[in-house]
Amino acid sequence: MLAQEVARKYARALFLSTCEHGLIDQAHDQFAGLRDLFAGDRSLLTFLVSPRVDVAQKQEVIRTVFGGRLERLFVEFLSLLVKKHRSTFLPDIIDELHRLVEFKKGISRVTVITAVPLLPEEDKRLLAQLAKRESGTIVLEKAVDPSIMGGMIVVMHDQIIDGSVRHDIRNIEEMLEKVKVH
Repeated sequence: MLAQEVARKYARALFLSTCEHGLIDQAHDQFAGLRDLFAGDRSLLTFLVSPRVDVAQKQEVIRTVFGGRLERLFVEFLSLLVKKHRSTFLPDIIDELHRLVEFKKGISRVTVITAVPLLPEEDKRLLAQLAKRESGTIVLEKAVDPSIMGGMIVVMHDQIIDGSVRHDIRNIEEMLEKVKVH
């Protein structure tokens, strides 16, 4: 929970700064590259969160490594994260920033979890239904989880619509537990 709160706070501040400076596209691209870097090799992130390394050394490495590659605002942001001992939250901050930028651009990421993979015609129907509800571009992210037994779970923004069989069974169980038998 703390990670989400910290990520939202810092991502929102960075997002507002990028809007103010007209750097939305650069923020999206450069932080996506940073996320890919961390996904491929965690050694830099490990270095940045290490309590054994002095803050000044970390900031120097950030300026040396990213000085010519990232916008100055982004380099200073990374330096601030190190100074405030918030480097641990960097992947979460990047994810939240990415979500804010996409929302600003009218892109909605919708995660759909089903028990079995969706067929192409089911994808089209689902996208058509979502398009009625959401404006802009919808990016459908699909996941398969056999434990939901059937139906689907849709996650949009901060909303979860649970239409799974597992959820329905739980509701029935709860109702049956409330029934008094004489």
